[in-house]
Amino acid sequence: MGIKEGDLRLSGLKTERQNRASADLDSLTALEIATLMNRQDAKVLRAVREALPAIAKAIDLVRDRLAQGGRLIYVGSGTSGRIGALDAAECPLTFGADPEMIQYVIPGELDPAKASEASEDSAELGARDIAARKPGTQDVVIGISASGRTPYTLAALKHARKRGAATIAIICNPGSELANLSEIAIVAEVGPEVLAGSTRLKAGTAQKMVCNMITTGAMARLGYVYGNLMVNLQMKNQKLTERGIAILQRVAKVDRSVAMTTLEAADSKVSVALVMLCAKVTKAAALRRLRRARGNVRLAMET
Repeated sequence: MGIKEGDLRLSGLKTERQNRASADLDSLTALEIATLMNRQDAKVLRAVREALPAIAKAIDLVRDRLAQGGRLIYVGSGTSGRIGALDAAECPLTFGADPEMIQYVIPGELDPAKASEASEDSAELGARDIAARKPGTQDVVIGISASGRTPYTLAALKHARKRGAATIAIICNPGSELANLSEIAIVAEVGPEVLAGSTRLKAGTAQKMVCNMITTGAMARLGYVYGNLMVNLQMKNQKLTERGIAILQRVAKVDRSVAMTTLEAADSKVSVALVMLCAKVTKAAALRRLRRARGNVRLAMET
């Protein structure tokens, strides 16, 4: 089978250039490799820092759409897609969010670890996969692509935009088509990778940092946390159970036995137990308060 030349030549992309600092990578000792990568990773922080104004706009946009009952849908392929999938998968456990609230679209999404990088060239597949989620005017779709020119992700954002969804891009190269398609373009210019073209490194780290900021910021602004405490965590194991008990003790200023008794009465829901203790109300009243406050724990405690 011959090599088919495509339209996505990579020579102009900063993330595809050879990094002079790591030109002798295969001749370095283990400590030298680790030191080199650590120095290069420091550039990620600077790149993300320069993108903070755009990230803040993204947080507000996501917060507004979620508050309207909409969804956040990540879309991407390869490393970028798996980063979005990871962030979406962790939000229900961290914030107690409905799994439908934050979703992901990735080729082979039933098993992201085996997602086919070959599928990233398929614009048809990208449009089809996002169409299956029926994005609408209350939703926001975030396309993640280091190059900003992945056909799968471009097609998905084009479709979402036509359906009225808000669009955000997380990219690592300036002047991309994905940026032009998006209402908000978050560009983290991390430069050439230690291993040329391996965007699971600095680019992937930057993308993960940005996703962390967007979902944590949006959920905090929605009141799914109290202060900096995970009051909506799901107590799935002993560690998380102990964390929930400690939160109640710290915030409600009660002893361990009261915290445990209240948690049991609240069906192991920390947010409900917290409202019960701090507002001195029954479980039923706490649930009503949380419904009125749309899950905002602080507001439910105070009103």
